[in-house]
Amino acid sequence: MTRVALLCYIIGGFMTHRRLIIQAGCLTVLLCGMARADVHVVTFDDIVHPASAQLVERAIRVAEQAQSRALIITLRTPGGLVSAMREIVERILAARVPVVVYVSPSGANAASAGFFILISADVAAMAPGTNTGAAHPVAIGMEQDRTMYEKAENDAAAYIRSLAEKRGRNMELAEAAVRTSRSYTETEALREGLIDLVARDLEDLLAQLDGRTVRRLGGETVTLRTKGERVVRIEPTLRERVLSFLANPNIAFVLGAIGLLMIYFELNNPGAIIPAVVGTIALVLALYGFHLLPISLTGVLLLIIAVALFIAEAKIQSFGVLGAGGVVSMIIGALMLVDAPDPAIQIRRSIAFAIAIPTAVAMIVILRLAMKAREQKVVTGDLGMVGLIGTAETELNPEGQVFVRGELWSAVASSRIAKGERVRVVGIEGLKLRVEAMQPLEPPRQTSILDVARNEERS
Repeated sequence: MTRVALLCYIIGGFMTHRRLIIQAGCLTVLLCGMARADVHVVTFDDIVHPASAQLVERAIRVAEQAQSRALIITLRTPGGLVSAMREIVERILAARVPVVVYVSPSGANAASAGFFILISADVAAMAPGTNTGAAHPVAIGMEQDRTMYEKAENDAAAYIRSLAEKRGRNMELAEAAVRTSRSYTETEALREGLIDLVARDLEDLLAQLDGRTVRRLGGETVTLRTKGERVVRIEPTLRERVLSFLANPNIAFVLGAIGLLMIYFELNNPGAIIPAVVGTIALVLALYGFHLLPISLTGVLLLIIAVALFIAEAKIQSFGVLGAGGVVSMIIGALMLVDAPDPAIQIRRSIAFAIAIPTAVAMIVILRLAMKAREQKVVTGDLGMVGLIGTAETELNPEGQVFVRGELWSAVASSRIAKGERVRVVGIEGLKLRVEAMQPLEPPRQTSILDVARNEERS
């Protein structure tokens, strides 16, 4: 629209007929086009972690640079990290454009950390059939210290009260979602003053936002003009998609298990190359994913103990005791690996069991096959000659020649061996064999009838 208006204005400048009228019309169109602003929309359908926080931060920055009418965050999340949630909330509070958080589509929820994000918005909206709340801190794994637990609960309660007070929302019910894990449907949240409106879809949301006056934290008021505005969607970049994929603790755990198995296979079968390449890449990606998450050293130690028990099981016949201990250690270590109170950011139990048991079986089987292969007699090369039986072609006193495996070899013996005697290869030095004489088999003794009779008389 802007380029067309400029072109009309330039052409009109050269016209001698009705020039002033055309220029005035084109200037009017130009000013209208310049005054027009877009509504930006970003979809937040993920766990709350550093990668999703980066997406929200970039979306707000893009909307600010475009001087957007508003930024709409369509939210669906089971929760996540408190640190990432605080980053998102701080960026929403400091945004220079109105931020609308919309829990959508129907059936979605904004639980735990998502509840804080919803309450912090300039306008909080939900779709029919959605729910929010359940923001109480949860202890996973080992029992948490009571004092530390109370500190975390009180801190979360004070934070949600502060956000609700800033946005003019129901402080008591917001705190109840933290202290007693209360959840609210969209109807309850609207009736109790936790959200501002319920919208069927994005089109209905834009229609309801149009003309609404929003009071910003700085004290100024903004009247939203969203009806008929162009909707610009902000898509995650490839980097953000990869980070979001790796920051999922279940994905990182699976990649770590695959990388460990591949490298373990390469160490027991040197020269395979492909397992080493695949294992190294998977392990690096897993470590990067865990780098984005808070990791418990106790969980790491339990995983190391599990690997040690698997190796011990392969070398020591413990009738499965060490292997079972390794499986238990790996499962507990996986559940404790991510040091976060929110279950949404923990490794799922089904994933822990599905990875621990096959990993244990694979590692034990690979190591036992490798040990069995090393114990087998070498049948090729120089070492393959040791143990073979041959014949002395000449007298060995101590050197001579022997016929072994269809070939004539120079040989040396530790004692005299006559020509034609059978010999055994006990070693090889360069192209000369070390041999020893074969002990002749004792012929079976012939038993006569008289010997049998004597034996019977003795008995």
